[in-house]
Amino acid sequence: MIGEDSVESGSEILSQYGRTTAPTGTEPCCILYPSSTEHVQEIVRIAKANDVVLYPISKGKNWGYGDACAPTDGNAIIDLGRMNRIVEVHDELCYAVIEPGVTQGQFHQYLTENHPGLWFDSTGAGLEASLIGNTLDRGFGHTRYADHFATACGMEIVLASGEVIRTGHWHYDHAKTAHVYRYGTGPFLDGLFGQSNLGIVTRMGIWLMPKPESFTAFYLRMPDDAHLEQAIDRIRPLRLDGTITAALHIANDMRIISARGRYPWAETDDVMPMPSSLREKIRHDNGIGVWNVAGAVSGSAGQVRASSRALKRALGPMKRYLTFVPERRLIAAERVTAKLEPLGIATRFHELAINIRTNFDLAMGIPTNEALFGSRWRLREEPTTDSPDPLDANVGLMWLSPVLPMTGADARAVMDIAAPILAAHSFDPLVTFTMINERAMIAILNVVFDKRVPEDCDNAAAGYAEVSEALFDAGYPPYRTGPSGMHLLHNADDPFWNVASQIKRALDPDDIIARGRYIPPLD
Repeated sequence: MIGEDSVESGSEILSQYGRTTAPTGTEPCCILYPSSTEHVQEIVRIAKANDVVLYPISKGKNWGYGDACAPTDGNAIIDLGRMNRIVEVHDELCYAVIEPGVTQGQFHQYLTENHPGLWFDSTGAGLEASLIGNTLDRGFGHTRYADHFATACGMEIVLASGEVIRTGHWHYDHAKTAHVYRYGTGPFLDGLFGQSNLGIVTRMGIWLMPKPESFTAFYLRMPDDAHLEQAIDRIRPLRLDGTITAALHIANDMRIISARGRYPWAETDDVMPMPSSLREKIRHDNGIGVWNVAGAVSGSAGQVRASSRALKRALGPMKRYLTFVPERRLIAAERVTAKLEPLGIATRFHELAINIRTNFDLAMGIPTNEALFGSRWRLREEPTTDSPDPLDANVGLMWLSPVLPMTGADARAVMDIAAPILAAHSFDPLVTFTMINERAMIAILNVVFDKRVPEDCDNAAAGYAEVSEALFDAGYPPYRTGPSGMHLLHNADDPFWNVASQIKRALDPDDIIARGRYIPPLD
């Protein structure tokens, strides 16, 4: 039995788990807190016998994609946060085995104290975000292991029957390759449990990186909108030939401006989106480009030098906008500006060093809460809480995240589709293109708003829906979505979703696990 202390159903806790950054949410019937795989098995068997729909979450920090909020009312939320054991870390082969409740902050601290020669890939979702939760929704970060699902190796899963399976070679007793060879022997089942509702993952192997000998971040600040296509097309060959192995991010000015504060309501006289003249002034005053590239090169000292030279050659005339920042240079700048800033000297440079440090740390797999505060961009009043959780500040947040080929023409096409629609609904385009692998990019567009303003909620919902449909129609489906976008994924005549539903019916015929999440509800 999981015990009475592992079940809650009070109205206050139900409301807390029903919160969402989307315009509207749902309310669960109870919250369950298992502390072991056996507890999850017990919950599933009871739910199946009583026709209760379960909605598992790792930590519920899936902001902008549904949070901890189930797709429908009346679900029993399974909060796996108490399952937070770091089961194993292997120094020689660079992998770990963890449970769903292990957070980015917890894992970073553990590695720092016990395995300082290892790095993991971190997202900007903050210290309390779950590694497994992000991986199962195919989230991404900043290093060469940015594609998290591609570096997962071996899963333990509780099925709707209560049965436990392990994937890859992990299901064989004493297999030495359970967490070093993803495919195992026979069907590769792992992919079935990413972005699906076919089971509940209770343990996972993840690959880690050995700390490199040398690491240098680089930044490319482009003063003209026309440079976007050139930058992508010049950098792409370096991703394809392996010169640059880490994920590379290309953010527009509004994405960076929004990360540094709240919307300038007084200066704009409440006009939305931001007037171009003010946008240009903020760029100039803060040293922000129209487009801004952030990336890193690592390896031996010789590899870093060679990669840096290759990047300069590839950029050609654009290299004059390029800056390399080795860690020693950043540390020196932080020391100097920290001493001068209290005297009112170099305040701008001190703030710049802080902002660079946030991006720099993420490129080394170090999690931070700083990126979360950018979600407050469109709040009408200064929040009264220091909590980084967007839900505590009444933040509205929805992500548009189309996948596109890694070409400048496709990036421009996505901008030409999304920006006018967002502007028509009073939103600035907050955009980042991430070179997630050697051939594809993911565009992340924030729709941020104030949940306390009904008009903002209506505009957000309408703008999100219109941009989503337009991107779909143009051939740019999302890499990931929340409840508001699930319906766009499905077509009753599409054999893909018919097969997915058949698998769901075979593994979960009563449709009790996360009903309606990615795979449509069963008839």
